[in-house]
Amino acid sequence: MARISFIGAAGVVTGSKHLVETDSGARVLLDCGMFQGLPELTQRNWTAPPVDPKTLDAVLLSHAHLDHCGYLPALTQQGFTGPVYTTPATIDVATLVLRDSAGLQEDEAQRAARHPDRGLHTTPLYTDADVTAVTKLFRPVAYKEDRTDIAGCRFQLVDAGHILGSAIIQLWFAEGKLTFTGDLGRY
Repeated sequence: MARISFIGAAGVVTGSKHLVETDSGARVLLDCGMFQGLPELTQRNWTAPPVDPKTLDAVLLSHAHLDHCGYLPALTQQGFTGPVYTTPATIDVATLVLRDSAGLQEDEAQRAARHPDRGLHTTPLYTDADVTAVTKLFRPVAYKEDRTDIAGCRFQLVDAGHILGSAIIQLWFAEGKLTFTGDLGRY
């Protein structure tokens, strides 16, 4: 039977990361978001997720908001080299959002270095170079296009009507079907 682990966005709104493990051995991460908001939430970004990124076959990305895609460069920094499947529009928006996030994190790290007594991180979670590395992993998928790129799985992206390029992820495997909505509509 397939297993789903809720690594983020469980008990909180941000940090969307959900691991699907199938009987055929596929390991797929649905979204890879940053925790945002209160300091105790953002601190979670500095704790490695309870899955070895090197063991993931792929990431399926619902959309380009930071709480859904913002941890991708850190995942790549930790050894993830697989594909990130998402819509072409999400690739465009995520690239901009992640570059902006890297710049902000680099600025915050510089400020923290000037005030070491505050106990903040003096190195950024990731840099622009990490964003460049993850953008090389992006693979465009059109809406309603059937894909079989992940061993033992078939997937499709369907318009979620949330932001430009947002998608509902449908994932089929021997044990059944999983539909992951990410965010829906304008909310």
